[in-house]
Amino acid sequence: MTIAYRTSLAGVTPAMLDGFFEGWAAPPTPADHLRILAGSDHVVLAVDDERATVVGFVTALTDGVRAAFIPLLEVLPDWRGRGVGTALMRRMLDQLDAFSAIDLTCDPELQPFYARLGLQPSVGMCLRDYTRPPAPGAPSEPGGQDGAANAAPRRPSPPSC
Repeated sequence: MTIAYRTSLAGVTPAMLDGFFEGWAAPPTPADHLRILAGSDHVVLAVDDERATVVGFVTALTDGVRAAFIPLLEVLPDWRGRGVGTALMRRMLDQLDAFSAIDLTCDPELQPFYARLGLQPSVGMCLRDYTRPPAPGAPSEPGGQDGAANAAPRRPSPPSC
């Protein structure tokens, strides 16, 4: 099987996004997964064209000037250990090369993977509540409060981010 790496969502449907977010208490639906990809500033997909399936993806959000954040890198379980995650990250880091700060958070056991790609450990903070439903949509203007005004009050984070 041959994997094609793409930076476009053209032709990607929710049906191509099954099986991701393994172990998540409340994983996004394939339709919400597609919304996540579409809402990202940068996306790299690993696609098995023979099966019309996305087997891995990485996303990034940026301020467009200096900083980028990589919130998600996922590879389907059957494709792990084949270099797909490394290829996705290398392609994403190439896309983000102009940014002076590229951050991501990960579990400690994943740090050696990212270190091999040149990233360094750092300290961070988080606030997460995966029991909340997906956001209904983006505010009407950048930095606006439209979406936030109608959002449910933030609940405390679980003990572990």
